[in-house]
Amino acid sequence: MTKERLEEGETRSLSNAPQQPERTLERALGLQIRQLRRQNDLSVSDLAAASSISTGMLSKIENGGISASLSTLQSIAGALNVPLSSLFASFEERQDCSYVPAEKGVSIERRGSKSGHAYQLLGHVLNGDVVVEPYLISLSENAHPHTGFRHGGVEMIYMLEGSVSYRHGAESYTLTEGDTLLFDSSALHGPESLITPSSRYLSIIVYPRNAG
Repeated sequence: MTKERLEEGETRSLSNAPQQPERTLERALGLQIRQLRRQNDLSVSDLAAASSISTGMLSKIENGGISASLSTLQSIAGALNVPLSSLFASFEERQDCSYVPAEKGVSIERRGSKSGHAYQLLGHVLNGDVVVEPYLISLSENAHPHTGFRHGGVEMIYMLEGSVSYRHGAESYTLTEGDTLLFDSSALHGPESLITPSSRYLSIIVYPRNAG
């Protein structure tokens, strides 16, 4: 990730991605309690009264502002009619991480496979609001052009070896080693001509999970 130098050796990200708040136990408990409360269609005052605590204390707990005692959490869990352990679920859940050793990507069939395009899926994540599909695509000497790809989301192509003419919509781009193409993948796209006998490129497709 690109960073810039600040005073006294500090750095900050140049990415526009929103900053991820630190995952503290208090914050995780608060978010879980708020979610369960809303699922039960309870207001803050409703749950506070049922838990025998003040609305101010419950608000602070939901905002991660204080460390609630186990007895207080037990009262809240009882009022929500859930086990105490369920309040800790979001903090204890594993964060997705996918590791694929070199040459161990999963070979899969896609629409271009019949045209001699070989696809290796390089990883996957199970959670989150977006799906990220990273592929290593190899075009052999027997591969044929295929410009009929179209799907939701955005796609990034990074050329690793060789050269192709890649079509996106009405435009064609000559891609050689080190070139990058980022585009709206709802338009027709794909390799229009193979400039070198073989080539390889990284394709990363990103789309909303509910659109997959």
